[in-house]
Amino acid sequence: MDSIFHEKQEGSLCAQHCLNNLLQGEYFTPVDLSSIAHQLDEEERMRMAEGGMASEEYRTFLQQPSGNMDDSGFFSIQVISNALRVWGLELILFNSREYQSLMINPINEKAFICNYKEHWFTIRKLGQQWFNLNSLLTGPELISDTYLALFLAQLQQEGYSIFVIRGNLPECEAEQILGIMRVQQQQRPRLIGEEEAQTSSGRSVALGQSEMAFGVEDEVVDEDEELKRALALSRQDIDVEDEEADLRRAIQLSMQGAVMSNKSSECGLGNVKSGSQAAGSAAREQREGQNETLTAEELRKRRQAYFDRQQQQTQTNIPQPKDTQPTGSSGSVNAGSEGDQQPKPSQ
Repeated sequence: MDSIFHEKQEGSLCAQHCLNNLLQGEYFTPVDLSSIAHQLDEEERMRMAEGGMASEEYRTFLQQPSGNMDDSGFFSIQVISNALRVWGLELILFNSREYQSLMINPINEKAFICNYKEHWFTIRKLGQQWFNLNSLLTGPELISDTYLALFLAQLQQEGYSIFVIRGNLPECEAEQILGIMRVQQQQRPRLIGEEEAQTSSGRSVALGQSEMAFGVEDEVVDEDEELKRALALSRQDIDVEDEEADLRRAIQLSMQGAVMSNKSSECGLGNVKSGSQAAGSAAREQREGQNETLTAEELRKRRQAYFDRQQQQTQTNIPQPKDTQPTGSSGSVNAGSEGDQQPKPSQ
């Protein structure tokens, strides 16, 4: 299969590809076919001028574009016929009465040229096998002898014009190789457009999957960040609550010590003071280790405010002794204690 010459479609140069695939080589270029087309245009102009250059038909002919070629790269059947004539080849219409009357089996021919809507392609016999050399395919397509007649009939039903090639085709490498061996095609070629569409579709699917994977990963990252922020806020709230609870416990212990001092001895008062100091120091150490978000000034203000409220409630609820002053501070408590320690006069 690699020895078969096969030009793939480029632009609208299907006529060039058709001729080169038929002859199995780069025999014609767009410039060569354009020269043949211009020569045909000039011959047609000279024939029209014979009727008079001042005639209406001649002026209309000059205003019309060329019927043998256009800017897209299309070439007419006349251009193809003149190009093949250089090699001693001629075209015969396959479905003409002249050819059909000969009752020739298609497998006994050498090649066919097919045209439909300005597209040309070749079907040629190489060795003992037939190949579809359509330039729109990704490679040569093997056609069995049984399928050849059905394939030509199908093309006719689709509107193709089929021409039989008569004459001796030039020698080529594929003809020599396939003359001594037969090939088997494991996978049929596809249309070039279908292959490109499948390739682009595969790329789109791969890109979509990649974007989806990145999107899922981004969502997971965002969820992780939100979870971390929520945990941080939760820890901050817990720390603040723990700080306030420790502060209330320390102040409560201090106030309990102040109340008990009115009824206990000096020794008992010292024990309570030492216990409250130890509790206060423990609370302070715990607050220093746990509080990371509140400043020292804010803690001091909260502690002072809470202590003032508790002290006011204590002054209101505790009964005052008749011979002592109200316990408004630690100094007054000490003074009351000393008064109790003095000996009373005997009655």
